Amino acid sequence: MELGELLVDAFERIRDGVHGAVEGLDPEQLATRPTPHANSIAWLVWHLARVQDDHVADVAGVEQVWTAQDWHGRFGLPFGPEVTGYGQSSEDVAKVSGVTAEQLTGYLDAVHEQTVGYVRSLTPEDLSRVVDERWDPPVTLGVRLVSVVNDDQQHVGQAAFVRGLLGDA
Repeated sequence: MELGELLVDAFERIRDGVHGAVEGLDPEQLATRPTPHANSIAWLVWHLARVQDDHVADVAGVEQVWTAQDWHGRFGLPFGPEVTGYGQSSEDVAKVSGVTAEQLTGYLDAVHEQTVGYVRSLTPEDLSRVVDERWDPPVTLGVRLVSVVNDDQQHVGQAAFVRGLLGDA
């Protein structure tokens, strides 16, 4: 297996997990929060897609799908286009409502397409490239991609868990 194939497989698992977590749910179910301060499926999926979009677009040197394809406008959320959900308050999480499963999967599918288009051709040598010098030690491409996969997989699992709490939904 080549590096690109490995990364594509990792990101396909994220996409497939998201589809399974949201399929057949209506906007009310997607916005359900198991406790007053917990994250909803809608927020978890929106956030994981936003982080993947933001981070991969940055390392690839391309515009985010969120703005390039006007997903920001299509979602109509009360946040600026730069917001990814990182560090948001419980009140902000509640604002991710009225979102459909089709919007969530449509956006993630577009992000996925851009992501796999980028990672498919990466070589092992590419992984050592420093992509963020704001940290000590500086972040390499390999570390950034593992971070995105890890964060996204955790949020997919959380979304699946919340869906399980919805019962027969």
